[in-house]
Amino acid sequence: MKNFTLPIRFGLATSGSLIAYFLVLSLFNLHTNIFFSLFNGIITGFGIYEAIKYRRLEEGATFNYNKGFSTGIVTGFMATLLFTVFFAVYTTDINPAFLVQLSELWLKILSFAGSVFFTVAIMGFATSIVLTLSFMQLFKTSNNIVMKKI
Repeated sequence: MKNFTLPIRFGLATSGSLIAYFLVLSLFNLHTNIFFSLFNGIITGFGIYEAIKYRRLEEGATFNYNKGFSTGIVTGFMATLLFTVFFAVYTTDINPAFLVQLSELWLKILSFAGSVFFTVAIMGFATSIVLTLSFMQLFKTSNNIVMKKI
């Protein structure tokens, strides 16, 4: 369980940031513009990057690819799950007209709520996997053999 406390903590912070960003957008009635959701990837990416970086500092020489990868995936998935739950509550209880507004503007194909929640979750999971794989290229230790000049 100790291995998961760090990514859960960063996942909670990342989801809190995603929720805060969404609510700020909703204050200015910009939450229906799908292009603002691109910044969600930056928020998620920052959370994953910081979690892996902190794990690397914490582990020191024992840090390896598996530890970093699992930290990034758990962080991203935790943030995605919590944001998806918030999104479901927001669209069903807080602002039920939001899905209608969203479908009228951008999502003609995804007109019913279940597919929108599924889409939010899949987009978050895919972002988490891609960003974790990308960031681990920065944090992994190289196994390349260095040839000395003769």
